[in-house]
Amino acid sequence: MAMVNPLTNAGLPVAWHVSTRSGNGDGNCVEAGPVLDGSGRFAVRDSKDRGGPLLLYPAAGWAAFVTDLRAGRLAPLP
Repeated sequence: MAMVNPLTNAGLPVAWHVSTRSGNGDGNCVEAGPVLDGSGRFAVRDSKDRGGPLLLYPAAGWAAFVTDLRAGRLAPLP
């Protein structure tokens, strides 16, 4: 993952990374990364709207999501 713009529109420092699944060129891109404030939170945003809203997850919630994703327990939307 390549790191991109480190600040959000809310002024939070985030080590943004583009999803490895975003390389298919269809415009459906997601960026995620740790908030660099020592809180352990993770941020997620739409890379087409970098100045728009973002989602913040506590460390435990993000870890559970990544674990379930890697284990194949999350089904894609139709």
